[in-house]
Amino acid sequence: MKNFKLIFTWWNKQTFGTLLKTLFFGKLIGKDDQGNKYYKSKKDERWVVYSSSVEASKIPGEWYLWIHHTVDETPKKESQNFNWQKKRKENLTGTDKSYSPSKILNNKIKKKYESWKN
Repeated sequence: MKNFKLIFTWWNKQTFGTLLKTLFFGKLIGKDDQGNKYYKSKKDERWVVYSSSVEASKIPGEWYLWIHHTVDETPKKESQNFNWQKKRKENLTGTDKSYSPSKILNNKIKKKYESWKN
């Protein structure tokens, strides 16, 4: 079943085509703290192979800049984090952990207007 997923689905790490491209043309540039691997070809094509499910919000900001050709230098392992910075999270929309304001959770939304009636 794992090989079937590898060949026919893109949302489980990488497809068979990406695997072949990575094997023949990819040069490993680096890894991030979540285990995602970043590759580059001789034509300066850049791509990521995710460590688990494919979710673009799993790419850290430093690697996002590199993969989109904004910067040419690869991120350093010792990136400076300030004490006011929060730990990066992936996009949790559509899951149990997604953010919802307490007003919506309690279904106590009060209208601040009156509807127009005929």
